[in-house]
Amino acid sequence: MRIRPLAAVGSVWLYAMVPAAAQDSVADFYKGKQLRFVVGSAVGGAYDLYARAVARQIVHHIPGHPTIIVQNQPAAGGMVMTNQLYSQGPKDGTAIGVPLNGIPTAPMLQAGAQFDAGKLNWLGSINREAYVGFIWHTVPVSHIREVASKEVLVGSTTVGATMSDFPLLLNDLFGYKFKVVRGYQGTPQINLAIERGEIQGNAGVGWASVKSLTQNWIDEKKIKVLLQYNVEPYPELPGVPLVMSLARTDTERLAMRLLFARTEYARPYFLPPDVPAERVAALRRAFDATMKDPAFLAEAAKLQLEVSPMSGEAVQALVGDLAKTPPAIANRVRSALEAPAK
Repeated sequence: MRIRPLAAVGSVWLYAMVPAAAQDSVADFYKGKQLRFVVGSAVGGAYDLYARAVARQIVHHIPGHPTIIVQNQPAAGGMVMTNQLYSQGPKDGTAIGVPLNGIPTAPMLQAGAQFDAGKLNWLGSINREAYVGFIWHTVPVSHIREVASKEVLVGSTTVGATMSDFPLLLNDLFGYKFKVVRGYQGTPQINLAIERGEIQGNAGVGWASVKSLTQNWIDEKKIKVLLQYNVEPYPELPGVPLVMSLARTDTERLAMRLLFARTEYARPYFLPPDVPAERVAALRRAFDATMKDPAFLAEAAKLQLEVSPMSGEAVQALVGDLAKTPPAIANRVRSALEAPAK
């Protein structure tokens, strides 16, 4: 065993005590290879923007320095992509899934999940993200509790997306009247529908996405933010209620934690099962290094994409913890998410 450099971040070298043979084996495998990021959402949305920024820099931190291409497979919130990678692979470390953040709990909450989330090899998450529900400035609602008596039309892509699941759980727990319109290709298309007056808002979207795609809406006060789903108050959203402040019982709190934990691993990445352990470890460390890479951070800042990463080990542990949610509570959340939408 000897000390070998894993990756360079600017002028700082990251070192780790690892078997030299294992590092050489990983480097030999990846040299000349082409990796794929398979993104479970459409081109142009925040998941896609993050993935392309990561792809441009992570190659410098993977032993052997492979190339990476980004492919989009926006079907069922990343469910189809995850099912395929889980069962068919490739399981050699050359295909990395970039799903929507509903995937880690999908086996408990969604029909069609044909995978065990605990057996996926989670590489990490780019950020713990503030998620919000907002409406257009002309909508006659000023506080989240008013949605209990006034119907609000909100857009979504598909079953399993936060923009669908978050308002549906609120409807079930508190009697709110969010009406979810599914079928939009991605966040940019939902934003166009809001501007055209087809729908009135988005009830579950990352604040970073709002800033990245529609900063002018914020600057010109064209939207009203009704709710934030994160655990702690976000500094940029003073006075906006936290979702957990709505909970009245322990059952409601556990149900909300199961669903809204997505804000903790807001942009997750995974490898399929059965990838050799040394490649999983190498890609986790490459992901960690990328999150500190000045070039990546500069690009993320330019795109107004926030970075507050979680390691692969931490994501793996949280996914395992959520899997222990009492079945009765998980079933209630699942029933809420299966409510009909327009």
